[in-house]
Amino acid sequence: MARASRERGGPPPRRRSPRIDALGYVAAATQVPSPNCDDRPPETVLTLIVLHGISLPPGRFGGDAIERLFTNRLDPDAHPYFASIARLRVSSHFLIRRAGELLQFVPCSARAWHAGESTWRGSARCNDFSIGVELEGSDATPYTAAQYRRLGALLRMLAAHYGIRDVAGHSDIAPGRKTDPGPCFDWRRVPPLDGPA
Repeated sequence: MARASRERGGPPPRRRSPRIDALGYVAAATQVPSPNCDDRPPETVLTLIVLHGISLPPGRFGGDAIERLFTNRLDPDAHPYFASIARLRVSSHFLIRRAGELLQFVPCSARAWHAGESTWRGSARCNDFSIGVELEGSDATPYTAAQYRRLGALLRMLAAHYGIRDVAGHSDIAPGRKTDPGPCFDWRRVPPLDGPA
């Protein structure tokens, strides 16, 4: 279930954070550059953060398969499931591992390829105006306290820097096609995005 901000009569003022540079690199994140990104449309305003869940192979945690997928280095022979996805060209801006480690694949100024066919508040092509955050997890496994802590800090930082107030799950922007972050994701632990960073 998506969580969106209350209407407030206009966008809040943006406060620039020294923790995010001019291109949208987050200082606290380990940088793992992905080629799977491109320019956002001109004059794009970021209005949405999309939360995803991912595990590779499905239901298994750890290892470097997610990083390899997002950087086009996934070995199709390393696991039977990988043969079906190794040629995909996908990415996300961020990944939060089970222990709370934050990785960044694409700067926030660029368009990551995470949402696919999608719609939010009547606008299609959510990749254009959103930031994608992957959490290492699955529909059947609760996320960790460390992930919620890191996610909360990241969301508040992005909201303060870009003025974003809406957060949705992949399942909210692509209903019927996607299920993540899944029923085990606790939306009550997503902080409101109108407080201090």
